[in-house]
Amino acid sequence: MIPRYQRILFWSLVGGIFLMAAFLIHGCRQAHKRLTALNDATPIAAPTTASTQDVTLYLANDADGSIAPDQQQIALPQDPTLRARALLDHLLGEYSLPTSAHVLQSGPAVDDVFFLPLPITTPTPTNTLSETTGLPEQQKAAPTHSTKPTGELAVVNLHGSFVENHPSGIQVENLTLLSIIGTLHAAFPQLTEVRFLVDGQPHDTLAGHADLKRIYPAIDTTTTPTPPQPEAAPNPQETP
Repeated sequence: MIPRYQRILFWSLVGGIFLMAAFLIHGCRQAHKRLTALNDATPIAAPTTASTQDVTLYLANDADGSIAPDQQQIALPQDPTLRARALLDHLLGEYSLPTSAHVLQSGPAVDDVFFLPLPITTPTPTNTLSETTGLPEQQKAAPTHSTKPTGELAVVNLHGSFVENHPSGIQVENLTLLSIIGTLHAAFPQLTEVRFLVDGQPHDTLAGHADLKRIYPAIDTTTTPTPPQPEAAPNPQETP
């Protein structure tokens, strides 16, 4: 017969084993959770709300050189800059469709759109020492705008590949810019000026012709088709 103290010792050891096993299992689970949290480096996207709304796209037509407004329903975010970028992405995406009258290559087109209040303030004039007299003299800062426009300036940052693959030609380049300007003007009435960048830097032209260094007025860019000009009838030769 097993003595009583041995039975107590045996069951105490068994209980200790189960207790140690429970602690080990709990510790392993906690360590696994910590390792999983460290390895999961996926960025969490900020929540954005989008609602379907009526917008006006100014679509270009290469055949007759016209730009016509087209009403569409598009889901756009509420943030103005995100909304402007999504709107231009949809506009330029229309030109990659097989039925487009202004054919452009598909792909990323607009990286960012920024809005800046006008007039843009210039740096405060600074006092420097004259090289001739050694006395302080005031340097006047050149004004950014001569007429001090009001409203907002839209800065459209185009993707480099979009510019590289854009067709070259005076009309096709101008139609692309006018299409973008008219669409922004319709969606954001407070805009008064539009400027273009390429990969965040100033760029000379869109594809060799349309100037990207100038600031364009944000206006309604609707243009009517140019009617064909009839050929003038030849003058009959006078007989002597």
